[in-house]
Amino acid sequence: MSSKVINIVSATQIGKYQLRLCFDDGTTQDVDFGSFLSRSQHPEIRAYLDDARFNAYRLEHGELIWGDYDLCFPIIDLYNNQIEKAASMRAVA
Repeated sequence: MSSKVINIVSATQIGKYQLRLCFDDGTTQDVDFGSFLSRSQHPEIRAYLDDARFNAYRLEHGELIWGDYDLCFPIIDLYNNQIEKAASMRAVA
C-alpha cells in the first residue's frame, strides 16, 4: 500500500479570511477560515481575526502556517476543505 505525500504549492488570498490553495497534484481548494476563527474560544486563535495577522501566512515545506506554527491545519483537512469538521472532532476528544 502506497500513500502519496500531498503538498501545497501556492496560497493566494481571495477574500477576507479566504485562501485559494493549490496542491501539487493539481487540486485547488478555496478555503474560508472565517467561521473557524470566529467560532474559536481560544484567544490565541481568535487573534488571527486581525487582518494583518491572518495575512501573514506562509508556505513552509508544503504546509500552510502562521507564526511559529501558532496556527496550522492538517494538509488532508485543507485538501478536502473540511477545517470545520476537524475543529468539531477535536472539541469532542
